Amino acid sequence: MQTGRFHTNRLRAESFGAGAAAYDRARPSYPPELIDDLLADGAATVLDVGCGTGKAARLLVERGVDVLGVEIDERMAGIARSYGITVETGRFEDWDAAGRQFDLVVSGQAWHWVDPALGVEKARAVLHPGGLLAPFWNFCAVDPDLQRGMDAAYARTAPQVTEGSVAHKGGPSTIPQHVEAFQASGRFVSVEHRRYPWETTYSRDEWLDMIQTHSDHSTLPPAILAAALEAVGDAIDAVGGVVRAHYTAEAVFARM
Repeated sequence: MQTGRFHTNRLRAESFGAGAAAYDRARPSYPPELIDDLLADGAATVLDVGCGTGKAARLLVERGVDVLGVEIDERMAGIARSYGITVETGRFEDWDAAGRQFDLVVSGQAWHWVDPALGVEKARAVLHPGGLLAPFWNFCAVDPDLQRGMDAAYARTAPQVTEGSVAHKGGPSTIPQHVEAFQASGRFVSVEHRRYPWETTYSRDEWLDMIQTHSDHSTLPPAILAAALEAVGDAIDAVGGVVRAHYTAEAVFARM
C-alpha cells in the first residue's frame, strides 16, 4: 500500500458519514500514553484533521487543551459537536484557516485520506514554529486460530477485502512510508515513529459492528457484506465467541 494512494479513492474516503453513529459507538479509542506524548511539550491549541466523531479530540479536551476539528462529513461532525467539540466542515487541503495557527496538528485514523503533498504544506502553514504534526492509527492483530478462520471466511465470501483491511491483522503498518514521505519533504527538523501497544476484547456482535465501520466493508454490495459478516461471525463462534484484539497505536511525530 502506498501512502499517496488512499486519498484518491473518494468513495471510500467520504463513506463514513452514512454510519456515523455506528462509527462513534464501535471504533476503538487510543491509549493514554499516546495522548501523554502528544501533549508532552505543553501544547495548548490543537487542530484535529479528519476529526470524525471526535474520538481523539475528546481525549485531548479532557486534558484541558483547546481543540478545533476539521471534518469533511457533516454527519460525523455533528456527532463530534454533540460532545462539545468545535468542528468546521471541509476538506483539510481546501479548508480556510483564516490566519489561525496551532501548537499541535493531529489526525487520528485519517491522514491517509489527505493528499500527502498538500497536507504537509497545509499543516506547516497552520503550525506555530516548533509545532508538531502527529498523525496516528490503530492497527489490530487477533489470535492465530481466529485469524485463520477469518481469512477463510473472507476468501469464501468477500475476497475483495484484502490484506490491507482490519480483517487481516489490520493491514501491514504503512507508518514507515509516512515517515519517509515526511522526511523527503524537507519540511521538518525531525521525524519519529512511535508505537503504543494496547489490548481489548470484543464480543462477536461488537466485532461485527466495528468492522462494518471500515470503508472496505461499508462499501461492499449489501449481499456480499451480509455473507461476509455471517461467515466471520461463525469464525468467532468457533473460537468461543470472543475476539482478543492486540492493538498497536502507531504515530508519526514530525517536528517543525
